[in-house]
Amino acid sequence: MDNLTLLFQGFADALHPEFLVYAFLGVLIGTAIGVLPGIGPAMTVALLLPLTYTLEPTAALITFAGIYYGGMYGGSTTSILLNTPGESASIVTAIEGNKMAKLGRGAAALATAAIGSFIAGTIATIGLTLLAPTLAALAVKLGPADFVALIVVAFITVGALLGNSVWRGLVSLGFGLFLGLVGTDVLSGQQRYTLGIPPLADGIDVVLIAVGLFAVGEALYVAARMRSGPIDVIPITKGWRSWLSKEDWRRSWRPWLRGTAIGFPIGSIPAGGADVATFLSYATEKKLSKKSSEFGRGAIEGVAGPEAANNAAAAGVLVPLLTLGLPTTATAAIILSAFQSYGIQPGPQLFTNQPQLVWTLIASLYIGNVILLVLNLPLVGVWVKLLQIPRPYLYAGILTFAAFGAFAVNFAIADIVILLVIGVLGYFMRRFGYPIAPLVVGMILGPMGEAQLRKALQLSQGDLSTLVLHPFAAVAYTLMALLIVGALWLRRRQRRFEEVLTASLAVPEKVNEAP
Repeated sequence: MDNLTLLFQGFADALHPEFLVYAFLGVLIGTAIGVLPGIGPAMTVALLLPLTYTLEPTAALITFAGIYYGGMYGGSTTSILLNTPGESASIVTAIEGNKMAKLGRGAAALATAAIGSFIAGTIATIGLTLLAPTLAALAVKLGPADFVALIVVAFITVGALLGNSVWRGLVSLGFGLFLGLVGTDVLSGQQRYTLGIPPLADGIDVVLIAVGLFAVGEALYVAARMRSGPIDVIPITKGWRSWLSKEDWRRSWRPWLRGTAIGFPIGSIPAGGADVATFLSYATEKKLSKKSSEFGRGAIEGVAGPEAANNAAAAGVLVPLLTLGLPTTATAAIILSAFQSYGIQPGPQLFTNQPQLVWTLIASLYIGNVILLVLNLPLVGVWVKLLQIPRPYLYAGILTFAAFGAFAVNFAIADIVILLVIGVLGYFMRRFGYPIAPLVVGMILGPMGEAQLRKALQLSQGDLSTLVLHPFAAVAYTLMALLIVGALWLRRRQRRFEEVLTASLAVPEKVNEAP
């Protein structure tokens, strides 16, 4: 009952006109950016992070939550109308959604994506409301050795399972851990890995890493592969105002619910994320559908299920972030850095020390889902026009805002130099297939893991066995082993599926040429 009272109080705060404006702006910006190919919620949050320092913590976090949800949905518009997923989690949507658009049913595809995102996001947020306080109450009882185990689990699962190569993920994670150690050691006061450069004595600000990798690096990478000429966008034909037919509703509501049931628990575990959830949802719908022959030719179930799983996983990612302080995706890692920039550490104590903030944030997720639905159904024509923005203007603007944001952190020219160096690093990582997320997670969790490791060894008087013999730690490592085996098996199936999917997306349309 106490949690219900706190939730109602959170709604009272979140419905304040000021916070409603921030929620609306977050959803609007997130959707608009998510529509653009190659620009997802991680880049958007990273780009806006230094520009929100003037906001109070609650307003800033509500804005970021809106950007997160809006960005996850926005990628579906690009997938359906352009056949170019804006986010990796929208790849599955492209195969059926784009086929529907080419058949003149783009309106129905966009509508089922919007409504499915709303239903899944709302149900998943209810799950977050019920699960997070209980998990936080249990996590309060954990000791330093237990948190070391949790952080190691996050390291190994994120490093090994994000990206197409295990060793590339681990290399990226190791480099992130190295960057997290740059600076001055808290206990000894000695500088580490600074190369005698004074600006590095205080460490590398996580904002510079996030903006450099996701804004500068992504902009350079996408611009380097930018195609010339106008972009062919499938127009929305008549029928948009009618949205979904009765048959479409009948075929969509079960996939919405199944996608939610798949997405939320997978999003809640380390290295689960929306990619695996959308793949499993698509495979499930294809197996259960009575019209499986339509899959690959524009089956609406292939849009409804994966889009629901996508948004449910987005809410699931917030469970370990808020209750344990563990980010399991790149966007969650950047949101964690937003918390830390305000001196707030997500984890077991968050629900006790900052109840007003966390419950207002959760309440804003419900409100943001409603705004997302109301905003996206009538404004699809606006999002289509955004796809026509010339790419040189778009990425020039991103680089400009990134430089301004980096300078605003400490008002130092050295930060812009660091930003450019990190941006070039991000470009080459993308160029050679090294995932970005493990680097960000390693840099943020590395110092936290070091602090917890020192505490654990001090309490055990240097006995290393306590790190693995503590009951919770032993269970965590066992579950990690099972998780890795299961996830690698799913990844193998997903890779086979994506090979078929990529081949389907790459088939050019047949054009009747005049004799």
